[in-house]
Amino acid sequence: MTTTGAGAEVPSAVDAAGGAVPDVVTDHDRGIHGYHKQKDEHLKRLRRIEGQIRGLQRMVDDDVYCIDILTQVSASTKALQSFALQLLEEHLRHCVADAALKGGAEVDAKVEEATKAIGRLLRT
Repeated sequence: MTTTGAGAEVPSAVDAAGGAVPDVVTDHDRGIHGYHKQKDEHLKRLRRIEGQIRGLQRMVDDDVYCIDILTQVSASTKALQSFALQLLEEHLRHCVADAALKGGAEVDAKVEEATKAIGRLLRT
């Protein structure tokens, strides 16, 4: 039996021979996401992208030439895609890796989740 922080006892995992297997507690269990170490950098990057989007609004408001606006749209899109790829990499290194430590169905669920996210990114 394992005691939780609240004092409740939870059965430990059992291996094939019937022996107790230590419970694996990962950062993900603690509510820590893969991007937490770079959170400040990510927020700074998102604020820059937000500024690019505001710039697009100003360009339209100022009746800037269409091709110039499209050039800025492309730059903003690339910035968001780059951010998304960085976040995906951190998800794979952290969340999927944490699930792999635990094994079982959780690994399959995390891989499926990541695969769907990649699919969404590729459709953009």
